[in-house]
Amino acid sequence: MDLNDIPVFLKVAEAGSFTSAAGALGLPKTTVSRRVARLEAAVGIRLIQRTTRSLSLTDAGRRYYQDCHAALAAVADANRRTADAQHEPSGTIRVSGPADTGFLGDVVSDFILANPKVSVELELTDDYVNLIGEGIDVAIRAGHLSDSSLIARKLAPSRRAFVASPDYLAKAGVPETLADLSHHDCVISGRSVDGATWLVHGPGGAQTVSVKGRIAVNTMQFAVRAAIRGLGIALIPSPLAASAVQAGQLQAVLREFEPPHGALYAVYPSNRHMSAAVSSFVDFVANRMAWLRSADVQARDPLLVDIAAGI
Repeated sequence: MDLNDIPVFLKVAEAGSFTSAAGALGLPKTTVSRRVARLEAAVGIRLIQRTTRSLSLTDAGRRYYQDCHAALAAVADANRRTADAQHEPSGTIRVSGPADTGFLGDVVSDFILANPKVSVELELTDDYVNLIGEGIDVAIRAGHLSDSSLIARKLAPSRRAFVASPDYLAKAGVPETLADLSHHDCVISGRSVDGATWLVHGPGGAQTVSVKGRIAVNTMQFAVRAAIRGLGIALIPSPLAASAVQAGQLQAVLREFEPPHGALYAVYPSNRHMSAAVSSFVDFVANRMAWLRSADVQARDPLLVDIAAGI
């Protein structure tokens, strides 16, 4: 088989005629027809049904077209990635992340210092961002991803914890069971204090717990501040609480219970035509997260591992 015959077949299938394909390829019509016939002989099956006025793909031809089109696209993508690897990352990339991200600012700064030809436009927001519609190259997201059209690279698991201020617990008591939460004020994550629930896993399995409180917030940083000020028990990402717990401003409670684990992802619209700058940034974040979670770092500073555990 002459693999050069495959692009000729693809062009005929796309053009719908030998004449149009020959014009697009700059070849004589007889050459195009002969090369398609040679390809059919090599694969041992008719790919194109010819009539005096038109042509159409056979069922085998349609399948062969789809497979070959995908294969050649993969080869072109491999060529592009190999060429990009020979060049220093450059240009401007747009990055989106949650407003409560603690580590992303440092990671972006370090990435820029390591790549002098790259500029980064960093947008931190808790609102849903349409990556394609808003021209975002890569987003750092936590939780469960529902958009199957996006490519997601898992960076790390994420955990959350129940915390409250020592002053609040001294007044209201330390909860020992999930049922005890009904007697406590809670810092609600959301837009309303009404109808709030927390999904929690414990020794008895998964449970949904109704909670109440006098404050609802839409950012985790504010939830941390509200808990420190004694407004109730908060359920927040453990990395955001780590420094306050170490400082004695917050105390972890209900340690045997925790919400379902989520994960931290780098998300981008497609893994094709990704620039060297975007590819390098995703690798940089992944490597930083892996380093933070390494046993060596854990031995030196457990807090850094908590910071890497999620957003």
